[in-house]
Amino acid sequence: MTREAWIIDTARTPRGIGKVGRGSLAHLHPQHLSATVLNALKARNGIDTAAVDDVIWGCSAQRGKQGSCIARMSLLAAGWDTRASGVTLDRFCGSGITSVNMAAASIMSGMEDLVVAGGVEMMSYTAQLAAQGGGGMLDAGNLRLRELHPQPHQGICADVIATLEGITREQVDGLAFESQQRAKAALENGHFAKSVVPVFNEDGTLALDRDEFPRPQTTLEGLAQLPPVFETFMPLPVDESGETFDSIVRRTYPDLRINHVHHAGNSSGVVDGSGGVLLASPEYAKAQGWKPRARIVAMANAAGSPELMLNEPVPAARKVLKKAGMSLSDIDLFEVNEAFAVVAYKFMRDLELDPAKVNVNGGAIALGHPIAGTGSILIGTILDELERRDLATGLVTMCAAGGMAPAIIIERI
Repeated sequence: MTREAWIIDTARTPRGIGKVGRGSLAHLHPQHLSATVLNALKARNGIDTAAVDDVIWGCSAQRGKQGSCIARMSLLAAGWDTRASGVTLDRFCGSGITSVNMAAASIMSGMEDLVVAGGVEMMSYTAQLAAQGGGGMLDAGNLRLRELHPQPHQGICADVIATLEGITREQVDGLAFESQQRAKAALENGHFAKSVVPVFNEDGTLALDRDEFPRPQTTLEGLAQLPPVFETFMPLPVDESGETFDSIVRRTYPDLRINHVHHAGNSSGVVDGSGGVLLASPEYAKAQGWKPRARIVAMANAAGSPELMLNEPVPAARKVLKKAGMSLSDIDLFEVNEAFAVVAYKFMRDLELDPAKVNVNGGAIALGHPIAGTGSILIGTILDELERRDLATGLVTMCAAGGMAPAIIIERI
């Protein structure tokens, strides 16, 4: 019989603007952000780091500063005991949920007792990696994969989905405006205060103690004036072969006239950030005198069309509910990552959800999306909000490149 996996605590950095010269975290090393989260969890819970069975950390762009198993390097940078091991994984945007799911699975199997899971991404740095080219879904060195599955840019996928589903510019702009308004209210009322920990510079001065990306001054009128971004991508060459994003899309949808509805105001924000979750077995937690905040109810992964890429949160939600023996009505709050407005809009529409239960404190459009760090951040966000509202159950899911989506259901203890 499997045992439970308990969530003891969560922590995250503020999300800083992911632009060199503009963002308050952009000058720091990604290990520094992860170490900040790890040490916040350690300090708040009195973790004996020598007893940590593993640190499972998500990171999507594992090159340069984010390479060389950033999980292990970050815990060493944090000054943790060298007996704490670490492993780094990549499920693109879904990495932060997957790290928690894998940590929970190892505890529920009885193989481990104390695991810290999370993720990090510094988009101010990954933008530099992207400029260097090479690798990824459009790798010119693997044209066979492109023949099998022509995968365009995620933003183009968002516009293709909106076109196929009949979702309008007005609808996605409306969701983006609501995200900003909810984030504004959450920040003004301190709804993130329980999980957010300040980031300090190496010299001890404060780097950032609040989310930096939100634009509370956003209006519907202002959103309506923003030009579509991904239409400009279509004629661009994806590699030296001369193939364009347009020709890649045409391989799958030769006659589709794309209605480009996404822009900077209704797409997820480019930010730097990290988040983590402390998990333990009931036996270990009780021995430490820890009071659990939640238990893991169920976990699932879904996958589908890599050519559309962003459509799997709905199947993932249905799959994890089935595993849990629950229905949508059993879930008090939902978090679905706002990679693009169409993702969250379609999620609510297809599942016939009350929008008042979904992304209640705003989402990545307002707050930003530090790729592999986001999933762990969302788990902390939903747990904090369940506690604040004295509710019981939450479901978190998000789309990931390649046409995937992990999901998790948690229940307060």
